[in-house]
Amino acid sequence: MGNTKKVTYAFIDSQNLNLSVLYDLTNKSGKIIYQGWKLDFERFFIYLKDKYKVNKSYLFIGRVDGNKKLYRFLKGVGYELIYKPTIDYGDGKKKFTKGNVDAELVLHTMIEFPNYDNAIIVSGDGDYFCLIEYLETLNKLSQIVIPNKYSYSSLLRKYRPYMVFVTDLKAKLEYRN
Repeated sequence: MGNTKKVTYAFIDSQNLNLSVLYDLTNKSGKIIYQGWKLDFERFFIYLKDKYKVNKSYLFIGRVDGNKKLYRFLKGVGYELIYKPTIDYGDGKKKFTKGNVDAELVLHTMIEFPNYDNAIIVSGDGDYFCLIEYLETLNKLSQIVIPNKYSYSSLLRKYRPYMVFVTDLKAKLEYRN
């Protein structure tokens, strides 16, 4: 009998994770149905490592010039950063920075495919449906870590047995000074 230890990689859509946890959600009448909070990315890394025995955590993130300190911190915690160039645009009143990482996450999940036994996808975005479906078909889907149980794609409901919600882990994962 050889080593039967499974290798698990996490593939994290950082913007989906961060913003889905951070911002309040309201219903149609304006009542808050979810109170946002700040995620502690170091605690989240430790959670993935301890709970799911994650060997590598790929964090997909837009590259913004002013964020060098953040990137150093995330690397220091242990994340492998995969950068997406960003685009700045505005609507006349506000300036926005866009760095959609979906294609990078899917591509790197497939590039790394031979190197892991189990994959954890961290996002509630339905754009990952085909990736999740493929991973499940080949018995490589471990978990789908959905940032917010009040706001995720209905396409993912089919995979409810794989789901864990970050919003249920506030006591463990909230940033504290």
